[in-house]
Amino acid sequence: MTRMAENHLSRREFLNWLGAAGLGALCGGALLGDLGCASGLVAAPGAPGAPGAADAQTSLPSREAMFYTSFRESALNCSACHDLEAPRVLYCHTGHGTNHVRCQLCPKQCIISDGSRGDCGVRENRGGKLHSLVYGNACAVNVDPIEKKPFYHFLPASRAFSIAAAGCNLHCLYCQNWAISQNPPESVDSVDLPPEAVVASALQSGSHSIAYTYSEPTIFFEYMLDTARLAKQQGLRNVVISAGYINLEPLHLLCQEVDAIKIDLKGFNEGFYKEVCDGTLQPVLEAIKAIHAWGVHLEIVNLVVPTLNDDEGELRALSEWVVDELGPDVPLHFSRFGPQYKLTNLPPTPVQALERARQAALDAGVKYAYIGNVPGHEANHTYCPNCGEILIGRLGFAVQAYHISGGACEFCGQLIAGVWASPAA
Repeated sequence: MTRMAENHLSRREFLNWLGAAGLGALCGGALLGDLGCASGLVAAPGAPGAPGAADAQTSLPSREAMFYTSFRESALNCSACHDLEAPRVLYCHTGHGTNHVRCQLCPKQCIISDGSRGDCGVRENRGGKLHSLVYGNACAVNVDPIEKKPFYHFLPASRAFSIAAAGCNLHCLYCQNWAISQNPPESVDSVDLPPEAVVASALQSGSHSIAYTYSEPTIFFEYMLDTARLAKQQGLRNVVISAGYINLEPLHLLCQEVDAIKIDLKGFNEGFYKEVCDGTLQPVLEAIKAIHAWGVHLEIVNLVVPTLNDDEGELRALSEWVVDELGPDVPLHFSRFGPQYKLTNLPPTPVQALERARQAALDAGVKYAYIGNVPGHEANHTYCPNCGEILIGRLGFAVQAYHISGGACEFCGQLIAGVWASPAA
């Protein structure tokens, strides 16, 4: 049986690697936390609109973005923004004297005037061309165990070189990493880390993959895509940790370059997405189905938030949708909510609620259902759906037992869905 390398670097090993890679001065000298910490972030962001932000805006590095269309005043009409039936009107609530662009990266499809940015805060119209302000601008860098993402069926016990950039196209009230996702890039400490440097650093760290994570990788799409292509040439895998709020055309391009995608399916009703996340559900469901159809390894996480998306009937319907649309082999994780950001008034999710959600998933036919953010729980383990033996035993992010060989259960020979061999092992 091929065994993976240990899933943690010692702090001394990591700091030695960091200095050798030339990243020891990330973010004004801020040191990375111990591996396996709650956030793993190196950013120390300031407040939005802090003094100097306006000056910083003009000096932010940028690259022309993909997936947008531009049009001048003569071609602009209110129906383009508001889906009105009338093709033109005689007045509008905003001036149209400058070039406008429509971003087509995500379902929000922002109409952006010259000098302004889209809802994500990192894609700016400069003279009728849309620019990404976060290309090569990493605000978080860490080496994580792959289990932290969480991926439970993709290269267990391997290391993932993890990067993020500022911004997000959703605005979840409970965001864990709001300090980087909900602030503009000039308010977030970042380091110049172009794709070539990411790949070189990942190789030097001994990682098996590069993870695009922490914030929302969709909004640093060009950075992620170029890095993934280079990483692929060097034998590294690419994994994406996303909310799946992305249009199908860019998603299809991305799926040609990456190996695994974990989607946060935040709830199973439109009201929750609108009121809690500032998004819509249907595009996420379409993205999930597309990822599966295009053959990319897929895992789904649902963060169960008390009183907001924890209805048992809704959670049962979510599990039934997974089985009906994707099949029984897609891993489904139910994670525990903890009060943070703008939802500090709610209690942590009762463990019993997570257990009921998991049991409903198993009853619906999901073969691999997990409970997350509850270290030591028996539902952290991977069980053989045929004989019931523990195939991968976990304690937190650490793999303590591994009984899969050749993609099959060592006890009964049942094939187990997943990616079980690392190219670097």
